[in-house]
Amino acid sequence: MKPMIALIVMVLVSMMAVNAMADASAEVAAGKAVYSQTCVACHGADGKGAIPGVADLTKADGALARSDDELIRNINDGFQSPGAVLAMPAKGGNPALTEADIKSVLSYLCATFGV
Repeated sequence: MKPMIALIVMVLVSMMAVNAMADASAEVAAGKAVYSQTCVACHGADGKGAIPGVADLTKADGALARSDDELIRNINDGFQSPGAVLAMPAKGGNPALTEADIKSVLSYLCATFGV
């Protein structure tokens, strides 16, 4: 009986892990869509900044090195880096962005640019 219970527990844990990975994958995909529609014009497809003065999202010590809470606040409220010529407008200039959109784009940024 104990081996059967252990097997059932292992199967349930495996199923939960697969579901968690699927949820994370879906969130990253949703974030990619948001990035492609809202962020890419300034930050570029490669995250290095498509126009002068825009933050390079690929630097290990760059914008994405901040805490998630600070990044979410900066995306939501807008932000200007010290010494930067340009400021990022609130919600990247897309007032329709939701809190879920902001969290998913942050997941995409971390997954894609490995910061």
